[in-house]
Amino acid sequence: MSATVDPAPGKTPSQARRRKPGLVGWVVNRVGLDETMEDQYNRVVPRHATNYIYCVGGVALVLFLILAITGILLAVYYQPTPDTAYQSVLNISTHVQFGWWIRSIHRWAAGGMVLLVVVHMLRVFFTGAYKAPRELNWLTGVALLGITMGFGFTGYLLPWDQKAYWATKVGTDIAGSVPFIGHFLLVSLRGGEQISAATLGRFFALHVLVLPGVIIVLLLGHFWMIRRQGISGRL
Repeated sequence: MSATVDPAPGKTPSQARRRKPGLVGWVVNRVGLDETMEDQYNRVVPRHATNYIYCVGGVALVLFLILAITGILLAVYYQPTPDTAYQSVLNISTHVQFGWWIRSIHRWAAGGMVLLVVVHMLRVFFTGAYKAPRELNWLTGVALLGITMGFGFTGYLLPWDQKAYWATKVGTDIAGSVPFIGHFLLVSLRGGEQISAATLGRFFALHVLVLPGVIIVLLLGHFWMIRRQGISGRL
């Protein structure tokens, strides 16, 4: 009479069958990716959510990932000083292999992300997806829109040409016109009364360090709430 052998002590047969060999399997088995992916696969997507307008937010996320990759590649060659910034951008566009292509992708992806985030916000508003219990998710979305605009504003100065200089001057002047705290905002953004090397350094730090860190935290919270609350229904 044959005895039944437990395939993996402390594990169910289904869990034992899911074990994968090799280093990748070792990692997958210990962080529980199988269970996580099984949960994702088993979620039911509402029929109305297959409409293309409900995919705009996801496309905006893809553009953000493209911006992150191309931004890292550009930062390898970019030099954030008044004496070298414009020349380094020119060097990227003319001498670095595929530099012009990477810079073009970065520029067009930036414009596309701003447009898609605005469209996504309008969809959420007009379908009433900001209502209870999704108010906090709406607020994080508004914050994400602000961060996205901040990326565009800070990145515009980095080429350090005449167009970038005067656009930044107008933008910081607008910030300076805010009642009570306007002068504080202007000096904080410029690093002084005038646009200078301090302004370029601050905008570069905001563009590649501060804003990416903030947007990643907001995105994690945003998507966690979407997974928890599900996709909103039609209005």
